[in-house]
Formats: sequence, structure tokens, C-alpha cells
Amino acid sequence: MNINFLGGAREVGRSAILINDSLLLDYGLETSNPPRYPVGEIDPEAVVVSHGHLDHVGAVPSLLSGTARPPIHWTPPTRALALRLAEDTLKIHGNTPQCPFTETHVRRMTQVSETQMYGQPFQAAGHEVTLLNAGHIPGSAHVLVDDGETTLLYTGDIGPLDIDSRGQRLVTGTTARPDADVVITESTYATQEHDDRADVENRFVESIETTIWQGGTVIVPVFAIGRAQEIMLVCAANDIDCYLDGMATEVTGLVRQYPSFLRDPEALQRAKSNARFVTGKDGQRKRIADQNTVILTTAGMLGGGPVVSYIPHIRQNPTNKVALTGYQVDGTPGKELVDTGRAEFDGRVLPVSAQVEQYNFSAHADREELQSFLEPYESSKILVNHGDQCEQFATFLRQDGYEATAPPLAESIDT
Repeated sequence: MNINFLGGAREVGRSAILINDSLLLDYGLETSNPPRYPVGEIDPEAVVVSHGHLDHVGAVPSLLSGTARPPIHWTPPTRALALRLAEDTLKIHGNTPQCPFTETHVRRMTQVSETQMYGQPFQAAGHEVTLLNAGHIPGSAHVLVDDGETTLLYTGDIGPLDIDSRGQRLVTGTTARPDADVVITESTYATQEHDDRADVENRFVESIETTIWQGGTVIVPVFAIGRAQEIMLVCAANDIDCYLDGMATEVTGLVRQYPSFLRDPEALQRAKSNARFVTGKDGQRKRIADQNTVILTTAGMLGGGPVVSYIPHIRQNPTNKVALTGYQVDGTPGKELVDTGRAEFDGRVLPVSAQVEQYNFSAHADREELQSFLEPYESSKILVNHGDQCEQFATFLRQDGYEATAPPLAESIDT
């Protein structure tokens, strides 16, 4: 089996792996400015997408230019999320050199889409492929590939395991450990250990309740896919009323259409009923921001979306709070706010007197969980990607007895 790393190698973003010059696993983009796409010119016979996040699916429409029409295999939720993300990318970058596809390419995705369920093998580009629950977001999958000689497990993004109170409320953790000769593992948090999820929730809830009791407003920046729904569930479970704004409102409706991919569909319905959805019409956001309430809103790193309207409005009152719920990448307004107490909103750098707190509700496995996941693969070849410390994690695995390497970008490996 030949494995070519076209993106996501020793980096986070633009994941893309070509198998035997014919089967493409993921084709994402890196949300830098300008966006970065996978390297190389390719013409795959088929595509398999692990899940519906931009760094894994964002560039897929560009594969459908000219006469190319490779079938795209994914779970039903991933298909729905991919189409929504493509529409959003066109809205932001359409008709610019930063966007390598058009509405026509997005329509073509619906024509070549082939949805697959967990645990049901199918054929793609001459390979037997099986998708297995990865426990990251609704519809996320590990991809098991068999070319008749070698079996490859591509983990995609691995969610927190359901051990020691670490699991998510939105989706169940992965239990899949299929036999594999080669494992391509993500390593986003391979050098870190997360706090116990129950402890994180308790601190988050206590902080929000304190601010509300004191008469303040809490802005909770969230990622539209996964994080928004997770925090909705936390709020509902603790009887915290909240608003939901931005792309997260539509995504919540999308994932609710696929109850078999959720841990507790009824809990998400209750969370939806607990939240009031914001339309943004007629100055609604300013009126809500003046209330003694909690507002969940995109974008999670403060780089756009309704959050850029809310924070400037509440920033001067030190009783108010901004509760960040995800990792803040260097160079983003969210990271700037955490480090300096000020950030750029709509072209203006503004000081924020409101309290700023950060909580780790990560949807990725940490070092201990990755070790646990990889335990059955001590005799397999491990290829580490999708992380800022890929080489460091590969070294750690070798010291622990694994055959592990971290291929660089554009590396082609025969196994």
C-alpha cells in the first residue's frame, strides 16, 4: 500500500491522504488568511471523508472540476455538514482566488454523494472500506481501508473516550479497535492531558451562575459544529437559560435530523427547547446583550460571526464575562484577547474590561486517551499526523515500543 501525505502532516489543518494513487481520505483546508489547501495535483477515483469539519472536508468541492466526478463517501451527518460548510465558504470567499470552487462544484457534491453507515463495508476505488464511530462530532468516523494486502486504519479525529468522566454529552466515545497493519493517528493533544470533563463543566457552570447572579451578561463563543451543541447540553442539564446565535442555530437543526449518531437525542431536543434562537433582526442582538443572560454564539475564536457584535457591546462592564470554550489558535482575535485583554473587532482594536475565562471542552482525545486507543496496535506501523507535535509524539511512541514515525508533508510511504 502506498500512502501519500498531501496535508495535515506535522500540522493541523488541510488533512488529505492519498492511498494507492486512487483513494483519497479527506480533503480539507487550513483556515489561515489566505486559506491553505492540500499540496499536489491529484485525480482520485473515490473520496472518503472522515467528518464534517473544515480542516477535513473544506476543499472537497474543488475535486469536482472539469470532468472529474469521483464518488464521495461519508456518513449522512457529514454530508449535511459538508454542504453547509461549503455554502459558508462561498459566502465568505466566493469569487476570490481564496476559494477554488463555485456553486456548481457544490451542487456536484450532491450528485456524487454516497452515504454510508457505521460498520457496513463498501467498495471505493478497488478498496474495501468501513466507517466506524470516532466519537468526535456527529457522524465522525475512523476509516478502515483494505486493499487486499494491507489493512489501514485512518483515525480521523478521535473524540474523548468514555472513561473517567471524560466523554462528551453530544456523542458517544469510540470503542472501535479493528485489526490493522498500519494506523494513521491524529495527535492534536498528544502532548497534553485534559482536565476531567465533569470538573470543567462544574467550573464553567459555577462561573456563569455567579456572573448572572451579579447582574452580568455572559458571552460564550462556540464553534458551530459540535461545541455549540455540547454547551447547549451543559446549560440545559444545569437549568441555565441561554440564547443561541450564528451558524450554530442551523447546525443544531441539521444534527438533530440524525438521532442515531447522537448519544441522547432527547437530551438535545430538551437543550434546543431550553435555548432561544437569535435571528439578528431589528437590533435584536443589542437588546439581548443588555439582558442579564447567557449567549452562545459563533465564532469560537472571535474571527467573525455575531460574536463580533456582542463583545464590543458588553466589553466595558467588568461584571460581564467572555467564557471561551475552545482552543485559541495563534493569530486569532480570541488568542489576542486571552493574551492581551484586547482584540480586533470589525477592524477596531478594543480593550475588554469584561472578565475573560477559558475552558477546555475539547472534542479531541488527549495524550492518555491516545495511548489507550493505540494499545491494541503495538505490532502495527504507526504514522502520526494532524498535530503540532507529531515528531515528539512519534518519539514517545517509539520509546514505548511502537514502530512509529511522523511523515512530513508530501511524503510518500510504501507499507
